[in-house]
Order: sequence, then structure tokens, then C-alpha cells
Amino acid sequence: MADLSRLLRPRSIAVLGGRPAAEVVRQARGLGFTGDLWPVHPSQPSIGGLPAFRDLADLPAPPDAAFIAVNRHATLAAVRQLAAMAAGGAVAYAAGFAEAGPDGADLQRSLVAAAGALPLLGPNCYGLLNYLDGAALWPDQHGGVKVARGVAVVTQSGNIGCNITMQRRGLPLAYMVTLGNQAVVGLAEAIRALAADPRVTAIGLHVEGIGDPAGFADAVLAAGATPIVALTTGASAAGARLAVSHTASLAGNDAVMDAWLRRLGVARVRSVPVLLETLKLLHLGGRLPGRAIASMSCSGGEAALIADRAEAFGLTFRPFTAAEHAAVAATVPPLVTVSNPLDYHTFSWANGPALTATFAAVLGCGFDLAALILDYPRSDRCDETDWRIAAAALAAARGRQRAAIIATLPELLPEAHAEALMAGGIAPLLGIDDALAAIAAAATPPAGVPPRLPPAPAGAGVLLDEAAAKRALAAHGVAVPASRVVAAAEAAAAAAALGFPVAVKALGLAHKTERNAVRLDLRDAAAVAEAAAALGGRLLVERMVQDRVAELIVGVARDPALGPYLLLGSGGVLAELVGDRRILLLQADAQAIRAALLELRVGGLLRGHRGRPAADLEALVACVAAIQDYALAVLPRLLELDVNPVIAGAHGAVAVDALIRLAEESET
Repeated sequence: MADLSRLLRPRSIAVLGGRPAAEVVRQARGLGFTGDLWPVHPSQPSIGGLPAFRDLADLPAPPDAAFIAVNRHATLAAVRQLAAMAAGGAVAYAAGFAEAGPDGADLQRSLVAAAGALPLLGPNCYGLLNYLDGAALWPDQHGGVKVARGVAVVTQSGNIGCNITMQRRGLPLAYMVTLGNQAVVGLAEAIRALAADPRVTAIGLHVEGIGDPAGFADAVLAAGATPIVALTTGASAAGARLAVSHTASLAGNDAVMDAWLRRLGVARVRSVPVLLETLKLLHLGGRLPGRAIASMSCSGGEAALIADRAEAFGLTFRPFTAAEHAAVAATVPPLVTVSNPLDYHTFSWANGPALTATFAAVLGCGFDLAALILDYPRSDRCDETDWRIAAAALAAARGRQRAAIIATLPELLPEAHAEALMAGGIAPLLGIDDALAAIAAAATPPAGVPPRLPPAPAGAGVLLDEAAAKRALAAHGVAVPASRVVAAAEAAAAAAALGFPVAVKALGLAHKTERNAVRLDLRDAAAVAEAAAALGGRLLVERMVQDRVAELIVGVARDPALGPYLLLGSGGVLAELVGDRRILLLQADAQAIRAALLELRVGGLLRGHRGRPAADLEALVACVAAIQDYALAVLPRLLELDVNPVIAGAHGAVAVDALIRLAEESET
């Protein structure tokens, strides 16, 4: 693993090139860089007001960092020379490498070879800003200032990185690192190096897909207690080719990415604003311990607004206990209805001691986060005094509790106030929806790293017929209906022996329902004989399951980049249309399986809907676990597996259809 410490925290910086190199000199000086700046140019006597060396070989010592702003072919020679002289690292600013087609890809391979052990950001890269030590390898303006501690942001996009430095939200930035094409230094190396700096409180990622999942997972594990939040704008590679199961089409690469990051304990967000708001919470106190929150405001409209939106983000406004209710009620007039969210009215507005008492009573209830909704007026036309009193009351009441101020509109919490709140340990969150999304993301629990699993097998594989698939599952403890495999002429006798009603199915076909190869609920021998004659060939005659609360799909498939996963969802013929599913990575434990089942929309049926019997949830969880056990046992050969539906009954769970595709032995 390359050591990035000299590159990230340089004491000497060489800059190669013309105008962009001069801008790097200007930005380093502006940020207060106190080390050596060494411009290098073959013909210009000075760059950025500093005397220029004609060649890298003329430098007084190998530089800790170099910013290379020359054309792509000259970049190659410069990188080779820096590597030979044992420089600490470099930024390759030039474009025209792998992003530019086959010729550029060849040039990028040559660049990697030239770099050798030299840590290299890019190519096609804006560089980095170290706001802790005042070091800038950055060819443009930026909006940051020096800080003592803060969050690190890693992005592939120089423009997005530049935009984030311009934020006016009160977020202290410790590092901005752009990766460009990630030819040498990628996400994993950046995460490891930044997490090793104790001044970094959290790491935010903006990435267009994760090229090295195993390396990324290892880096997240190495980051330890440093929380990580990711905005991913591209999911993993396209879904598995030659898929025949519902599972592969239902899951979607984005849902698999969600499950994979969740297993790693990495919070995932969907926008740049939510990324920044989440980083504020993580900077101030790390991950939130849970999702139970409280809201306080002097407006019933604001209380209703935040209450309506919380459920969409998986957050709960836990009601006050009797003792908590009494403690809060003692601080407000009798006309105030004590509830969570709390509308404390305007009776105590601008009364600092009264507000402090109410806020302290709510904060003392042990919520994972308590938020005050507060929108500052325009300072150019209005007087902020009363709003400052409310903010000061929250600061006085906070103690060691996690607290935030939420502005319903971002422009109603100006930067100066946001910075003051952050300095006082209160998170300034901008916009109700973005604030709630950030709170949910900050509550992402730490988790273990997915286990190392065998690579996906090659080839199209072979499809087991339904009877063989069910035998394989039954050997691992999956309950299946009583059945017989027969010729068409024997179907009626087999049905009579099994007991009516029965189903008759043609064997050897995937998606039999779509091909009209299934006859259900046949209640006498004549109906079975007629169905068998129409279907012909080898048939599966199976006793119908009568105990039926809900139908689910349980499947295992592979994402080409992120590996195998378990899918749970509403099942039956409408599985893909309904799109009700949850994704878990293998190997999921019983607790995770149970939680995922109950999160489904069909979870209402499993609990017992409107007086209907509830499903035998423990049997259903055991059925899913047994299906997963089979998948793990054959994982080196498993291409895909569908059990659709699993019928959850009041007294058990039964797999009534199954599709399994395995690689042939010679393909593994």
C-alpha cells in the first residue's frame, strides 16, 4: 500500500507547467503554505512570481508533492522522473488518458508503469487541498479556509470538488481530494490515508461507481471509527448476463449497491446537499445511535410538516413517556399540548430562561437527536435578536445531548450562524427533507465487512427442472409440497394418491406460468387427466398448499461487481410488477432476514391484516435461512436461484416453485 503522507501533507511542492502551475503557486500562498514552492519550466524564468528551475533534476531535493500541468505525453516523462528521484507523490492534471478512448487507455497503462511506487492522483485530475496544514495542489479558486479539524471529501470530479469547497453551510473541510481517472491512487488508498489523520472527523465520498469492491471494503474496515458517507452516481456493472430468474431483474444494481454499502456501515445519500448535511452530524459526534428523534418549534404548521415527512426517511417521533410528558409540561403554559413533535407556541418566545427550561426537558428525554426548527429573518431588513435568544437557549440546554437546528429553507440559516452553531456543537441543518435524510444517513449503524466469497462461475450453466430444484432445497431443510414426477397417463392416479386439490406442471421450463405450463387447484381425477393431456411430457403433480397468508419471492443472484445477494419480496405472478423487495448480502442472519421481511409492503399481511391470521414468521425466517444455506453450499457453481412463491402460512412456510441454474462442473 502506497504511503500518501508526503503527498497529502507536503513540506515542498514542485509545480510543472505554465498558467495552471502559476495558479497552484497562488493558491498555495493564499492558503498559507509555509513550505517550499519550486516551479519547474524549461524556458520561463519565473512562474507565479517565483524563480523557475529548468528541470526536475535541478531541484534542491526530491519534492514531497508535485503538480504536473503539462501535456499528456510530457506528463508521462515527468512522472517517470519523479518516481526515479523518490518524490512523495504527484497530481497528473492533464486529460486525454483512459477517458479518451483506446489510445488514451494505452497511454494510461504506460503512465501507471512509469509511476511505479509513486503515489499519483489522476490523470484528468484537479488535485487536492489540505485545509489543516495549508497545502494546496489546486489549479483554480476554492472557497475553503484553514481549520484545526474537519471532514475529508473525496470525489472523482474536480468541478464538484470545487463546488463543495464553496459551500456556505458551516461545514469545516479538512481535505478535498479529487481522484480523476484513479490510475494509481483510488478510493481505497484515499480512504486509508485520510482516516489515518486523527484530525479527520468523517469522510465523504462522491464516486461514479466502485471499481475495486474488495479493496474498498478493506479500506472501510481499516478506517475503523471514522464514519464514511457516500454519494454514488453510478451503481455496479450491468446485471448478470443470461439471467432467467425474476431475482436478477427485480433487484437492480442500485439496490444491491445499497445493501453492500449498508453491510459495510457506509451511509449512502442521494444528493450533494444531503452529503454535506450528513457530514455535519458525523463531524459533531459521529454516528447517531438510533432513529428516534424529537422536534421542537413554535408553530403547529412546522410541527405537522416535519411529522409528515419523517416516516419517509425511516425516522420516528417517539411519544413521550408519562414521566417525560410531566417534565416537559411543567415548563410550558397549560394551553400547550405536550407531544412529539412539540409545538411550544409563542408564549415563551424571546424568553431565554423559559425556552431553556423547555428545551432542556425535551433533550433530557434521551432521544437520539433533538431538533429545533428555527428560520432566521433577513438580517438586511429585520431584527434577529429574538431568534438569537432561541438559539442560545438550545445551546444552554444541550449539555452532552445531540442537537440540531433545522431551517425549513436553506437561505434562512446564514453561514455565520451555521458556523457559530457548529462551533457550539449544534448541527445547522438546511431544509427539512435534506435534514431528515441526513439524520437517517447519520444513523447508519457500523457493520461488518462482507465475507470473501468465491468468484462467479463462467458459462450459461444448466437449469435444474423444478422437481430436482425442490429436492436440492429440501435436502437443506426447505419445506416443499408432497409431489410425484409422472408421465401424462399416470397423472390422475398420482393426484389421487397425493390428495386433492393438486397442481400439475410441465417440467424443464423456466417461467412456466408465462408459458401456460401450469394448471392449479385441480379438484378431481377428470380435471387432472384433462390438464395432463394438454401439457404432455414429464409432469410434476403436487399437492396444493391450503394454509396461505402471503406469497413471497426468495432468490439469490450475483451482481458482477459486488457479488451474490439475497432478495426477499412480494411474490407470485405479480412479483416484478409490484416491485416490493429488500436486498441482503450473503450471509444474512435471522435478525436481518426477519427485519427485511417486516419492512416489505407485504409485511402487513405477515403481521395479520384486519383480523386475518398472522403468518408463522419464525417458520418463514427459517425457510429463507434454509434457502440461503443451500445457496452457500453450491455458491461456486450457483448462477441464480428463484423460489417463487414461498407461501407463508399461519402454521409454516412452503416453497411451491423453484428455479435453479448452476454452472456445469467443467465451467467452475
